[in-house]
Amino acid sequence: MKTSLARIPRAVWALGFVSMFMDISSEMIHGLLPVFLTTVLGASMFTVGVIEGVAEFTASAVKVFSGWLSDRLGKRKLLAVIGYAMAALSKPLFPLAATPVEVLAARFADRVGKGIRGAPRDALVADVTPQALRGAAYGLRQSLDTTGAFAGPLIAIGLMLLLAGDMRAVFWWAVVPAAIAVGLLVLGVEDAPVAANGARAPLQLVELRQMGRGFWAVVALGAVFSLARFSEAFLILRGREVGISAIYVPLVLVAMNVAYALVAAPAGVLSDRLGRPRLLAFSLVILIASDAVLALVPNVVGLMAGAMLWGVHMGFSQGLLAALVADTAREELRGTAFGVFNLVTGVALLTASIVAGSLWNWIGPEATFGAGALFAAVCLGGLTMVKAR
Repeated sequence: MKTSLARIPRAVWALGFVSMFMDISSEMIHGLLPVFLTTVLGASMFTVGVIEGVAEFTASAVKVFSGWLSDRLGKRKLLAVIGYAMAALSKPLFPLAATPVEVLAARFADRVGKGIRGAPRDALVADVTPQALRGAAYGLRQSLDTTGAFAGPLIAIGLMLLLAGDMRAVFWWAVVPAAIAVGLLVLGVEDAPVAANGARAPLQLVELRQMGRGFWAVVALGAVFSLARFSEAFLILRGREVGISAIYVPLVLVAMNVAYALVAAPAGVLSDRLGRPRLLAFSLVILIASDAVLALVPNVVGLMAGAMLWGVHMGFSQGLLAALVADTAREELRGTAFGVFNLVTGVALLTASIVAGSLWNWIGPEATFGAGALFAAVCLGGLTMVKAR
């Protein structure tokens, strides 16, 4: 694995560190946001599900247009800088929010920024990386991204202790790593030479037809994966259900993201050697186990075990799905392909998060995680069919 990682281009490493700092910023907020919504602002579980689902759908929808635009202009870095800068500028909106609607507006702005940067950044990774190293490259970027995702909650816990549990003050500190991410992207990443394809409009029917059956099979697979994996906000809320205090509840995300970060890069390398579908099937088995533990073991030990299994699933799935998109998309439409993939999976994640919040409100957390296990089992069957095709 060391040999593969050493051969990964410098730009991929730089993009990984950009993602890491932005995730530190985001998770300093997101590790506390569900608790902030439910305890400070009085939001219901259903409202949390709607906010998280709308936020992620927004990011996915915007990726379609940013991906197409990056194909048309051939300037991936410019769009990535705009997206990261917009996300950084949205961070002060969280400590200023006084109602759930204002939190939704802040999440909307943040996710628009994520949507603008996501597809161009993912396409840029493919542009600068040889095909034989794509799994390793996406795994490395995902691993560094996830390192930020567990560092952010740890920093949030430390600040909560120092600031006497003042969540708004912690949100203000999240501005700092976001600014570092933007500066690192501007100074540390060069654009790859990409020929502009002159597309006149996003999602033209002729371009969608050119994507090919393999790509659409990957899109369908990603959609079902997203139905099985609703927002991680429900892991945090499960932490509050089993008695973890507001100060320490971000530890749930730490447990999840430590496992995620440790697994993502090795999983990417293994996928280059063993094939991606086999490892994706394994990830679904892990997700089913995670949901079962979260539903059936309602204590701190069960919560942490379930969160870590959730992280292992993420490590064996998210980078690999991105690599599959790169494998099956036409080079001149790669940005558009990532955009389409993220739009479809965003719709699925919106649906999953609303259903998860509704089940939690009406029946309880056991129903939420039980439904997740059921969707994961359905996805496992679908993956077997795709692999056969």
